[in-house]
Amino acid sequence: MTGATHATPEPPDDSFLRALTAATADAVARAEPPGTDHAGAPAELREQVTAAVAGHGAELVALSRDLHANPEVGFAEHRSVQEVAALLRRHGHHARIGLGGLDTALMASAGTSGPHIAVLAEYDALPGIGHACGHNIICTTAVGGFLGAASAVTAAGGRVSLIGTPAEEGGGGKETLARAGVFDDVDAVVMLHPFSHDIAMHPFLGRRQLEMVFHGVGAHAAAQPFMGRNALDAAVTAYQGVAALRQHLPPGDRVHGVFTDGGARPNVVPERAALLFYLRSMRPETLRDLADRLAAIARGAAEVTGCGVELVWDAQPPYLPIRFNQALAGRWAANQEPCGRKPLPPGIVPDFLTGSTDLGNLSYRMPAIHPMIAVSEPTVALHTKEFAIAAGSGSGDEAVLDGALGLALTALDYLADDGLREAVHREFAEAGGPLDVPEFFA
Repeated sequence: MTGATHATPEPPDDSFLRALTAATADAVARAEPPGTDHAGAPAELREQVTAAVAGHGAELVALSRDLHANPEVGFAEHRSVQEVAALLRRHGHHARIGLGGLDTALMASAGTSGPHIAVLAEYDALPGIGHACGHNIICTTAVGGFLGAASAVTAAGGRVSLIGTPAEEGGGGKETLARAGVFDDVDAVVMLHPFSHDIAMHPFLGRRQLEMVFHGVGAHAAAQPFMGRNALDAAVTAYQGVAALRQHLPPGDRVHGVFTDGGARPNVVPERAALLFYLRSMRPETLRDLADRLAAIARGAAEVTGCGVELVWDAQPPYLPIRFNQALAGRWAANQEPCGRKPLPPGIVPDFLTGSTDLGNLSYRMPAIHPMIAVSEPTVALHTKEFAIAAGSGSGDEAVLDGALGLALTALDYLADDGLREAVHREFAEAGGPLDVPEFFA
């Protein structure tokens, strides 16, 4: 008779997390927001926009709460996008739903000519835990940012658009829209993300997906194992190869994977086995190198075991890391200080406390910012039930109001301040200019 099993896992030691939290709190207390050399829009326009956002405040909070209570996953955000369109219509803006081949994408514009800045909305939720990434806040701050900037766009000059981008959570809606030409006449984009801290510039990692499918030869595992070629052995060898690679990765890089197929029965040599990996890196060049190294591991594992291998890349569009634009982020920080927030410069909150976003792809096509706005306690992580609660709480409502004002004023600054706009695009050019994203991943 076998002994009793012990099903309870060993809890991780949290001493590193506690030390990191303490060190981060100390760094945050001493940090100052990034500065700006640019004054932004004239005072009278800023007052006009501030009043406009305040006038929409109750509606924005109500929309945020409504989206939070009715979460929809990526590419299925039909109710959410209709609610956004209805609010825009009540204030005289026509919203086109369905563009770039995506049924739940949205676009509304104000202004007729000149420089064009877009405020980006996301509204997809996570399966099972709803708005645990706070996209209800991303959406409503973008709506408020657009409405606020639109109220002064004629005097400021230029154009402002709201673009709703579906399925950020793994679906890559922004990349799909970009390849369809939706951003071809957009000069810069702004959006924000809820988080545990206020941060003007926070790195997000590039991400690729790789499925390794190994093909072997099935055989009876007891009677004729010598006639088989074990696809599971190939997959295990590849997994171990990736584990060995981790020692040699640049700081911040991440590789994580799971077995998605390991055979059906123990007495049959598996003729098929598969792994799915996410690859993440802080630079486009290191992401490409990481992809090459995993491909080499897969081919080596196949050769060692006498199996074939099929490499399936990026079932959804890959993500690039975010390229910062300090000139534009400096104005974001300045526009948050009147709200009582002090957005942090890079490096105060550890860089590895991050994930990936398809905004990275746009940031290599045009100047972009993706600041973080605090809604939760510092120890609460994204994609948890605790963060979902925060995104629908009073602190989430405050972030809606502060974030909408920040986006509206930053968009206004870009349109009205010629010197700022020149600095934004000069910085983008000096960082390498536009990247041909499809060609990079080809």
